[in-house]
Amino acid sequence: MAGNKIICHCKNVDYITIRKAMIQGARTLDEIKEMTGAATGCGRCAGEIEKILASVCGCKNTSLEDVVNAVKNGAETVEEVGEITGAGTACGRCKALIQNVIELKK
Repeated sequence: MAGNKIICHCKNVDYITIRKAMIQGARTLDEIKEMTGAATGCGRCAGEIEKILASVCGCKNTSLEDVVNAVKNGAETVEEVGEITGAGTACGRCKALIQNVIELKK
């Protein structure tokens, strides 16, 4: 997703805030709700938040599931995850999230 935009208009939560919550370990809609307040108003943004949660790297179209699987299969560094999935090998903005996945193994 290019740039930053408001995802939850009721609570004024933007894309970067959601990604930062993911870097802090949020992996579910309920965790995003708890950490950011997003989707706790009308709830219309829940689907878009679910899409954000499912993606790690937009540049290489790498899913969270792909990254988690790479870690479960032995990738221990951001570079190793990149070699397997492509994530983190373009702009690099997703490297902090990849590192968090490695640390939490989820």
